[in-house]
Amino acid sequence: MLSGWKYCRTRIGSVSQISGRIVVEGRLRRLLQHFLRDQSGSYVLVVALMMPVLAGTAGLGTEVVWWLYEHKNMQSAADSGAVSAATAGSDIIAQANSVTASYGYVNGDNSVAVTVNQPPSSGNYTTTSQAVEVIVSQSQPRMLSSLFGSGPVIITARAVAVPNAGTGCVLALDPTASSAVKVSGSNQLNLIKCNLYSDSNANPSLDVSGSAAVSANQVGVVGNISGASNITAPNGIRTGMRPVADPYANVSPPPEPSCSNAKITVNSNGKNTSLSPGCYSGNITVNAGATLNLSPGIYYLDGANLSVAGNATITGTGVTLVFTGSGNSWGTASIGSNAIVNLTAPSPGTPASQGIPGIVMYGDRNMPVGTAFNLTGGGTQNFGGAIYLPKASLNFSGGDGTTTSCTKIIADTIALTGSSNLQVNCAGLGTATIGITTAQLFE
Repeated sequence: MLSGWKYCRTRIGSVSQISGRIVVEGRLRRLLQHFLRDQSGSYVLVVALMMPVLAGTAGLGTEVVWWLYEHKNMQSAADSGAVSAATAGSDIIAQANSVTASYGYVNGDNSVAVTVNQPPSSGNYTTTSQAVEVIVSQSQPRMLSSLFGSGPVIITARAVAVPNAGTGCVLALDPTASSAVKVSGSNQLNLIKCNLYSDSNANPSLDVSGSAAVSANQVGVVGNISGASNITAPNGIRTGMRPVADPYANVSPPPEPSCSNAKITVNSNGKNTSLSPGCYSGNITVNAGATLNLSPGIYYLDGANLSVAGNATITGTGVTLVFTGSGNSWGTASIGSNAIVNLTAPSPGTPASQGIPGIVMYGDRNMPVGTAFNLTGGGTQNFGGAIYLPKASLNFSGGDGTTTSCTKIIADTIALTGSSNLQVNCAGLGTATIGITTAQLFE
């Protein structure tokens, strides 16, 4: 009996243990199933797995914004460098490097490279000899974006500028005169690759009337224009512009020597007459058929008139004619139709005592405003250099467009008569620039 009881207890104990295991295993199974079904913390795993990608993307976005900023600044440097170099005239590389350096891009520093080409090495202006190409580049090290690539990122900006085809060759300085520049009748004014300017704020500042026509690279006036339809200017007609500075405002001749008051008359007698530099207070007259040769140097006409009749000849190389005077007596010039004039200014480097480089005629700034000068020789009248008469009322007709490679006119007011042809191939004479030389960005 006892043994049977023990057997039963043993069996009951075994069943209880098995039942316990079943219960525990069931709970564990339910807990595991609940864990597997539970999604409340899954984003933590996703974020953990995606963290390198998210960090890399954020880093790349930040760096792209920085690269865009650098490129914008770099493009400004390239644009300014190209325009400045195109207007420099010489040593364009140094000019471009100086400008880009002001933007923080110094050639050779911090992986910066500045390349200057004239003409451009690529693009639409490779055959335009005056075009200037500036390329600025810099390598940028990677930071967080290195997750997506290796090696530095090269940022590059490129610009191409072309200078205006010409500079000023006609400038009227009077700030208020009506028709400070006047072209009338059937006159034809041909300014070959150069510009016409008038500082007058009048209406009109420039007057092109009748059947007259003006052809110029550019026309610019402070006031307004009458007869704009008769003007051809590929680089534009501008009104309301700022006054153009007097290019010779700070230039003065050396003191004049003692003067001779003898009158000089050159007649047609088959002999050429030569004149030496000096000061003359007596009139100088060259009659029809006569020839006057001027030796190099400065000629002061102190209250004296230079008169060259039609069909007369006056020549001279390295010559400056200075018109001066005092009181009511001031030197002037008059050149008749068909007079043969070949006068060329002193070249750069000429000592001051022997001439004013680039200026073939100089008018004293103290002479009365409106003092008359008549230079109307026409196609056989050729001046090489600048005619600077800041207080004169100048009546001009001259230049044949081929022999006259450099003629610039600066006067208080200017009336252009007949057919006049001017151009500014003045490198050998060193004349001052009229107006600000500009360039235009094309690429």
